[in-house]
Amino acid sequence: MPQTRDTRSNFLALPKKHSTYNTSQIVVLPVPYEHTVSYAGGTKNGPKAILDASRHVEFYDEELDRELCFDVGIATARSLSFGTKKKKVNKEALTYIENKVAELLADDKFVAVLGGEHSISSAPIAAFLKKYPGLSILQFDAHSDFRDEFEGNKYSHASVMARVGEFLDPSNIVQVGIRAQAKEEAIYIQEQGVSTYYAHEIRQGKFTRVLKHWEDQIIDKLSENVYITFDVDYFDPSIIPATGTPEPNGMNWHETMNILQRLGKKKKIVGFDIVELAPIKGLHHPDMTVARLAYKIMNYAFQNKR
Repeated sequence: MPQTRDTRSNFLALPKKHSTYNTSQIVVLPVPYEHTVSYAGGTKNGPKAILDASRHVEFYDEELDRELCFDVGIATARSLSFGTKKKKVNKEALTYIENKVAELLADDKFVAVLGGEHSISSAPIAAFLKKYPGLSILQFDAHSDFRDEFEGNKYSHASVMARVGEFLDPSNIVQVGIRAQAKEEAIYIQEQGVSTYYAHEIRQGKFTRVLKHWEDQIIDKLSENVYITFDVDYFDPSIIPATGTPEPNGMNWHETMNILQRLGKKKKIVGFDIVELAPIKGLHHPDMTVARLAYKIMNYAFQNKR
């Protein structure tokens, strides 16, 4: 059984009664891994910033009329350590993360991973795929992350979905909010059957010409069991400026909640990760927004379980 954090440092600052490992259905796993950031750094500080900010997130979700944390319990594991002198990086780090997630899944926990750079996401996805054959991935992101390698590293944050595509059928990947990619990635998407919803197409109303709720088109492409990988640069920089590679013309909060809410109603969200928050000293609203995002995904994932 993994060690968990107490009220002073756990997600939502929950009392022991609602945050012990044995009595909690949800486990938050902080993964402060940073090795391949290509522009601004700081993602290793993301998990702590999210946990700190979460102490100020309300327990009650007014939309779903529920205090989920008290209904199902949320335990927060100790942050994974990647060493100092001999640091675990690349494949070794990913194997380490995958094994830790697999241990939590073996105990039938709903796992929420807080990163860290996006390269970590292939590890929990691999663990979830072993438990949920036929798993599909919903990726919220500004970037496709399908480069075979970046800056000489196949385990770069810019290559995470290319690595996922090596063990999971790429046609089971749905991307939303994409607005920055290399030509090789566009070719990969076309050839491998990835469903990519580009930000400019969403903004121009391409998907509302046929469907009133364009989000349903996204959800219909997903299998019953869905894992979410959420790179916070998906949001417009006006919402989340605290990320390494912010891109203009990003998505907003309301439309994102619409997707997540409809997804939770129609499919089974089995777990998620949130990555690429790089906290900016003195600017706390991005940290609060991401903490709120984590709790909202949990609420939507459990909305059919009362």
